Amino acid sequence: MKYLHLLWSNLGRKKLRTGLTLASIVVAFLLFGILQTMRAALTGGADLAGADRLMTTHKVSLIQPLPQSYLTRVRGLDGVRVATSQDWFGGVYRDDRNQIVAMAVDAPSFIQVYPELQLTPEERTAWLNDRQGAIIGTLLAKREGWKVGDTIPLRSNIFTNSDGTQVWPMNIRGIYRSTTGDLSTIYFHHDYLNESRTIGRDNIGWIVLRIQNPDDAPKIAAKVDALFANSTTETKTATEKAFAQAFANQMGNIGALVTAVASAVFFTMLLVIANTMGQSVRERTSELAVMKTLGFSSKSVTALVIGEALLITLLGAAVGLLIASGASVGLGQALQNFFPALGMPASTFTIGFSLALLLGIIASALPAAQAWRLKIVEALRRS
Repeated sequence: MKYLHLLWSNLGRKKLRTGLTLASIVVAFLLFGILQTMRAALTGGADLAGADRLMTTHKVSLIQPLPQSYLTRVRGLDGVRVATSQDWFGGVYRDDRNQIVAMAVDAPSFIQVYPELQLTPEERTAWLNDRQGAIIGTLLAKREGWKVGDTIPLRSNIFTNSDGTQVWPMNIRGIYRSTTGDLSTIYFHHDYLNESRTIGRDNIGWIVLRIQNPDDAPKIAAKVDALFANSTTETKTATEKAFAQAFANQMGNIGALVTAVASAVFFTMLLVIANTMGQSVRERTSELAVMKTLGFSSKSVTALVIGEALLITLLGAAVGLLIASGASVGLGQALQNFFPALGMPASTFTIGFSLALLLGIIASALPAAQAWRLKIVEALRRS
């Protein structure tokens, strides 16, 4: 801090060069922040998954249904506290672009499997007693302007109703809250869907088990799959976290993609900053020699060179990450139908500033070494 005015002066010598370098760093960290935001949105479900829940799906593919009778058989296994079923409905409200995450569930057991979804006793009773009833998350209610007591015509892009339409009217009986789960989903009774759909009757999408001891997850998963081995519909059971991660990985290895893109960007930035610092030191060779003549040690001169690189990288990182944070808010609003909890993780700032420190130190290593080895007489003679 003692020599901060010197650092500012040096950066201001070539304003265009410094400005372009700073802009490059800002863009790099802006891209990094947005990539981290999308990675968290695509893989965040795995981090919120329950440790005591298992998912049983068709062995071939998630989109292949299971017989409804499987649910009863799974409930009878030792170590299974409760099990419920879910069906992907493919909800659409009014406009095809307005996709709604809608699930047909076995309501009584669903509440037991997902205790983190909070309803008032009145809402719970009203939902269980209304075959056409549904519950919605607080974010969905806010976004669509729905309230308890409303009847909404929800259309499916998968199932056709027995009346020839794809519309299922649903009565909003509760608005659930949660500190960990998704708040943009609508859950309704599986029986309501099953009794009137024209295809897939008496089938379910998958089974969710809540087990008594999370440590027994591998053993119980093996029991479930052994129960249906060699049948016409074999199953695959895994933890909810593994299921969520596998679902995200259908779009590719998001973590590897982010790492690859960020590595390429930061390597380019490393070359840009190193070139900028190298030119700056070469242009100030005589000045550095004079500073050493006036009593500045090699250590002090070297620290100034490193500090200059760190100042520009940290400043660029701060601006880029702040812009990315603001952009993530806009992305969240634009993509809330697909990523209800989209936002830049707080850890992005810690990782970003750590990368900026590393980038500045590496980029300034060679120019700093030149400043350290600089001989006063030789430098003044060359000048």
